[in-house]
Amino acid sequence: MLDLRPVIYVIGLLVAVLGATMLIPVVIDLADNNPDWQVFLQSAVVTMLIGGSMALSTANGVGKGLTIQQTFLLTTGVWVALPIFGALPFALGELDARPVDAFFEAMSGLTTTGSTVLSGLDDLPKGLLFWRGLLQWFGGIGIIVVAMVFLPELRVGGMQIFRSEGFDTFGKILPRATEISSRISVIYFTLTALCAVAYFALGMNFFDAVTHAMTTIATGGYANYDASFGAFGAGPEYAAVVFMLLAALPFVRYVQILQGTARPLLHDPQVRGFFMTLVVIVAIMVLWRWLADGQLSEQSLRKTLFNLTSILTGTGYASQDYMLWGGFPVVVFFFVGLIGGCAGSTACSIKIFRYQLLLSSIKAQIQSIHSPHGIFTPRFGGRRVDEEVLSSVMGFFVFFVVTLGVTAVALGLTGLDFTTSMSGAAAALANIGPGLGDQIGPSGNFAGLNDTAKWILIAAMLVGRLELLAVFVLFTVTFWRG
Repeated sequence: MLDLRPVIYVIGLLVAVLGATMLIPVVIDLADNNPDWQVFLQSAVVTMLIGGSMALSTANGVGKGLTIQQTFLLTTGVWVALPIFGALPFALGELDARPVDAFFEAMSGLTTTGSTVLSGLDDLPKGLLFWRGLLQWFGGIGIIVVAMVFLPELRVGGMQIFRSEGFDTFGKILPRATEISSRISVIYFTLTALCAVAYFALGMNFFDAVTHAMTTIATGGYANYDASFGAFGAGPEYAAVVFMLLAALPFVRYVQILQGTARPLLHDPQVRGFFMTLVVIVAIMVLWRWLADGQLSEQSLRKTLFNLTSILTGTGYASQDYMLWGGFPVVVFFFVGLIGGCAGSTACSIKIFRYQLLLSSIKAQIQSIHSPHGIFTPRFGGRRVDEEVLSSVMGFFVFFVVTLGVTAVALGLTGLDFTTSMSGAAAALANIGPGLGDQIGPSGNFAGLNDTAKWILIAAMLVGRLELLAVFVLFTVTFWRG
């Protein structure tokens, strides 16, 4: 029989920790003389009590390892439980948000999607703005640990190819997660601090610098202003590009740099492919804008670089309404959002390594057609790729396309137009943030959608952040049979 105690124990601990962090907005609102501090205090007490009770009541069932069943349940359970409690300040505070809106905002935050149902951000209490940033910051480091510890073990979407990077965790999920989390936390915090210092030095006030640093390193995209990064000047935009790119690289490479070797980072096929993709797309877009509009100014180059980097990494900031650039750029932005950064980073979407494996497999197939008697095997980083990995990657692509289509159709059935349905499905499933169109594009938000559409998008954000199969497997009879 499936023992749920280890799963509930870990979820309870994380819920209790989330509750403790609600005390930070309490201090911020107290210092700002905002009565919302009472809401955060109440939410903190409730969250810590429930989380602590869950952990204490199941502590006797914690062993040294987790089974595959328990690991799947834990991975999904964490990303369902934390948004429930993370939504409390939105529902009980000054916003008085409805449950669907509060849960949408919390899920978007913890999955680092960045889609928002809030407007009038410029006038929101600082505690609430900081809480949004904190949710994304926690979600960013959480997904790194999931990508480095859990997904390779669960063989989700080809992630098992990275087990050779020292991620072998079978039978010791919890100890390994703790070890990796401690190492990653130092790097994650350091990058956040450096980003905040850069923002502050380039003109942001201290509060904006800290909150935007958290959402930048998390590649989340929550901003303190309705204009997003359009509220800032050129300096912060360039700094954001640098730190979005750093956050989209494999964090295991930073660990290796601290251990004294930068060679793995420099020779990582993911990293090379990621930067090559960005350079090519930016060059194409700059050339198109130059030929179409005659724009080749520093501002045009900066806006193009910033917004494409933001969408490619899945951050979702916007410094300009790129819907006004023309039809071709809109199509480019849609497909760029479906690429994503590197595995083991805070970036989202399909991930660059899967495209590299797909192209390698296609190349091998073409070679075998030209030379039927030859033996051609797909390779990644100079290593032969197992058939199991390729099958997993192909399966991921199929599931992604099917899920994207089903989600878009479901949104269409709620009354949304094609552009909103399709781009909304992509934005949620790939955890990009903004969609396309007047309603959910870079100059809008998701507040005007109906409740059914919001629940569909919430589910898509969860499924997309956990690489689809980690969630879908819970709906199979085989899983529950053990």
